[in-house]
Amino acid sequence: MTTQQFLTSAWIWQSAVIALCVVALAGYARLTRFQFSARSLFLLAAVLVLFLALASPIAVLANGYLFSAHMLQHLLLQLIVPPLVLLSFRPSGFGLRPSHTSFNPLTAILRRPLLTWFLGLGAMWLWHVPSLCSASATNTWVHLLQGVSLLVMGTAFWWPIIGPARSMWLPPLTGVLYLFSACVGCTILGIILTFAPLGVCPVFHHPVDRLGILPLLRDDWGLSPARDQQLGGLLMWVPPCFVYMCGIFGLLARWYSGPDPELAASPALEAETEHCALAPAHSLEAFGSPGWVGTPRRGVHSRTTTDPSARRPYQ
Repeated sequence: MTTQQFLTSAWIWQSAVIALCVVALAGYARLTRFQFSARSLFLLAAVLVLFLALASPIAVLANGYLFSAHMLQHLLLQLIVPPLVLLSFRPSGFGLRPSHTSFNPLTAILRRPLLTWFLGLGAMWLWHVPSLCSASATNTWVHLLQGVSLLVMGTAFWWPIIGPARSMWLPPLTGVLYLFSACVGCTILGIILTFAPLGVCPVFHHPVDRLGILPLLRDDWGLSPARDQQLGGLLMWVPPCFVYMCGIFGLLARWYSGPDPELAASPALEAETEHCALAPAHSLEAFGSPGWVGTPRRGVHSRTTTDPSARRPYQ
């Protein structure tokens, strides 16, 4: 088999993968009420990357043949797909609010950046424990669990940086530290994988050649088990830090640019601002502000007057 034959024939046309992509597109359309914008391109890119990770020759090679392909699939599912999905939504000024009557575990997790940081970095380290790494490459259910956990933990990691709930964003400089420390964690893991003795993920040391492509990988591509492991370590070492650096530059740009123009034009924010503008003054009695406070908006007349005799206490 030649490289061209492999790249054109090794596609996994599974109905589950296609259905997942269709559901993602339909769910996005439903959440946005079919109001598409330039941000929708991020969602299309996320679905395309998801399909490539699960159905292209990358998925075939990651299924017990190449540790480097396994690593590439890992990075696509955790570092590329989640931020693209989050970027496809317009950031709103008000996010998930804690409930006084019930406990929301999702909100509790997403409101704790230290926990989301450990989830994101923990997924990187957890799935490279030798036994789990081998199991994910050979067992269908473990592989499914790995894919779901990478997507979920990746989304949790990026939520305080670019999530749709702007009120839950980290301050830019804190976000820079958040991403830089994650880069350091991936660098350490990449160095360990690159220079570790052969057998970090034992299943890739002696792969079972179900498709008859092992001669292509060993002879034509020159990927021996040792070189394959080193390439996988380099993939963990360099590309994640590039992604994190893009996030850091984005945070610095956010810090210098001031208020988000999309947020200023958000209908939710405008409605909330109107409500705050008409807040009764008894909430500010300590500041000695009688009547109604705030600036009237959209034809709403103020009850505040300069004539002391015309003022009435708020009932």
